[in-house]
Order: sequence, then C-alpha cells, then structure tokens
Amino acid sequence: MKGQRKLGGKILLVVGAVLSPLSWWNDPVVNIPLAYGFGSVVGWIFPSLFMPAVIVGYWLTNWLGLVLMHKGAAVLKPEQDRTNVRNRRLRDAAVVVLYTIGLVVLIKLRILRFPVSH
Repeated sequence: MKGQRKLGGKILLVVGAVLSPLSWWNDPVVNIPLAYGFGSVVGWIFPSLFMPAVIVGYWLTNWLGLVLMHKGAAVLKPEQDRTNVRNRRLRDAAVVVLYTIGLVVLIKLRILRFPVSH
C-alpha cells in the first residue's frame, strides 16, 4: 500500500510539473495550447468570450499544475515548512500573472486569434 501511495504521489508531482508555471517549456508546449483550445471551444459558442476563456483556461491549467504538485509533494514528503510553501505560492502566482499579460499581448497583436471567421 505504501508503494502505491508513493507512486501516486510521484504521478501527481510529474503531471503537476508539466502543467505548472515553474518551467520555461511547459507554457508554449502544454498550457497555452490547452488554454487556446479551451478558448476556441468557448469562442465557438460565445465568440466575444474567446479571450476571457483563453485567460481562464490558462489560469486553470497553471492552478491545477500547482495543486497537483503540492498534493504529490505532500504524499512524498508530508512534513513541509509552511513559510516555504507560502513563499513558493506567491512566486508562482506572480509568474502566472506575468505569463497572462504575455498571453493577452499575443491575442491583442493577433498572433493568437480565434480560428473561426465571423
């Protein structure tokens, strides 16, 4: 049972790391395409909500990544320093905000745009 629990924690940690804003490669490869896909689906139904949906999708992928990493780390190492966790969360939130600003700029410059013409 303990081995399965550790394996589950490692899986959560890896999936969380892939979705989290903590590495340079995951946004262009994972989070932005997922957010763009989410925004496109919402945009087909409500075209004016494309950009807000991309932003919400981006935030959700980053948030989910951070939560999964935290849960996986908690399984693997239950005794965490609360101050260190809070500082990491603040830094992670700042990174998400900066990337979001970049995402909005890409949409405004029409580098990323809703694929369906109206």
